[in-house]
Amino acid sequence: MRKEAVQQAVEEFWSKRQAQMDKLEDQGKAGGAARANGHMDGFTSLVAQEFISAGVPRECIKRGQPYLPGYYRVRKQWDLAIVWQGILVAAIEFKSQVGSVAKNMNNRFEEALGTATDTHAAHAKNETYGEVPPWLGYVFVLQETPETEQKGRATKALFPTDSIFEGMSYSERYQEMVKRFIGERVYQAGWFVSTKVTDEGIVYNEPLATAAAETFAVQIRGQVNYVRTVLKAMG
Repeated sequence: MRKEAVQQAVEEFWSKRQAQMDKLEDQGKAGGAARANGHMDGFTSLVAQEFISAGVPRECIKRGQPYLPGYYRVRKQWDLAIVWQGILVAAIEFKSQVGSVAKNMNNRFEEALGTATDTHAAHAKNETYGEVPPWLGYVFVLQETPETEQKGRATKALFPTDSIFEGMSYSERYQEMVKRFIGERVYQAGWFVSTKVTDEGIVYNEPLATAAAETFAVQIRGQVNYVRTVLKAMG
C-alpha cells in the first residue's frame, strides 16, 4: 500500500467521523463516536483494493457487514469478507478507538477475541468453511492522546499478571494485543495505526513492523495466491 493512500484513508477517517458526529443532535456528546458510522470506509476500501489487485474478482468482495457462521452463536457480522468460487479467502474486522480508552479497551479486546475464536471454532467443530480454513484479519486505528501514551498503568490483580505489561501505556497494550493475536494465529494478519490531529495537520504512525500496511498487503497477496492455487487444483 502506498503511503499516500494510507494517509488519505487516515484523513478520511477523521473527516467522516467529524461529519457523522456533526449530524447527531447532540454533536456526539453522548457517545457519538460509537454511533457515528462510515469513518473506517477509507481503510476498508484500501484493503478491498489489495485483494482485487492481487487477482480476486471485484464481485467476490462482500461489504455491507456480511454475515459469517459461528459455533457459539449462529452468525456474526464482519466488515469485509472475500468469497471466491465458494472459498472464504478472508474476513476482516475494522475497529477504532477515539477517546475513552480506559472505559472501552477491554470491550475492544473481548469483541476481537470472541469474533475470531467463534469463527475458528465453527471450522474446527463443523468444517464450516470447507478445505480452506478461515483467514482472518484485524485492522485497528487508535487516536493518539496523552491518555493513550501515559506509561505506568496499574497491573495489579488477585494473582500475578504477565510481567510484560508492567509500565505499558494503553497504546502499548493495544499493540501487544495485536502482536499476540497474530503470533497465536487468533488473526492471521493485522494492521495497527495510531493517529492524531496536530497544528501541522493529520499524522499517523505504524509502530508494529508485523502489523504495518505493507506487511498486511504482502500477507493478503500470499493468501490470494494460496487460494488461487487451491482453486486451480480443484479444477
